[in-house]
Parts: sequence; C-alpha cells; structure tokens
Amino acid sequence: MYAIVEIAGQQFKVSKDQTVYVHRLEGNEGDAVSFDKVLLLDDNGNITLGAPAISGASVEAKVLKHLKGDKVIVFKKKRRKGYRVKNGHRQALTQISITGINGAAKKKTTKKAEAESAE
Repeated sequence: MYAIVEIAGQQFKVSKDQTVYVHRLEGNEGDAVSFDKVLLLDDNGNITLGAPAISGASVEAKVLKHLKGDKVIVFKKKRRKGYRVKNGHRQALTQISITGINGAAKKKTTKKAEAESAE
C-alpha cells in the first residue's frame, strides 16, 4: 500500500515505515503529524484518485529530527568585468517516519464504471 501525498508544497510517494526528508515542519521531535492532502491511494491494486484530494484519507507520520541539508554553492561571474559573487545556502529539513496510511471509507464511481457493471 502506498500513497502520493502533498507535504509542505511538495508531492511524495510514501508507504508505511518509510523515512522521508521534507521542508521544515512545525512541531518538536517526537510529535505526531497528519497530512490530509492525499492525491492518490493504492491499496494492492485498487487505485483511488482524488480530485484534487481524496476526502477522508490521511497519512500519519512522526517527526524524527530537524536538520540542515547539504550546502549548495551559488557562484556568479561576469567575465572581464571583475564581478564575482559567491553565496551559499543550506535548506532547513525535517526527517519524518510514516507510521500509517488511512484510506477513505467510500469510493467514488464514474458513469463509465457504472455502465460497465450494469452490463
């Protein structure tokens, strides 16, 4: 079972007991967090798509630690002008562990699927 969920503006494919690095989240280490914006849910071949999100579905996670990412160097230069600027950046990240995926109780069916089942 896996889900595609939007966390802090980015989409991640997550499954149970997976560790994910996301942009810095509110909360302390050890806190439980829940994400309600589940875009896709796969339960052993049963795929549920949201429009845009699945109502009633959520992903539960636990904050493991807050940390900084690798340093990225930004170097700008204009040749023959003597212009050089060196800058760096380290992204603030949060390491989370997925503890569970809760699916929606009801499934939406389309008119095409209803027509095929009636035949």
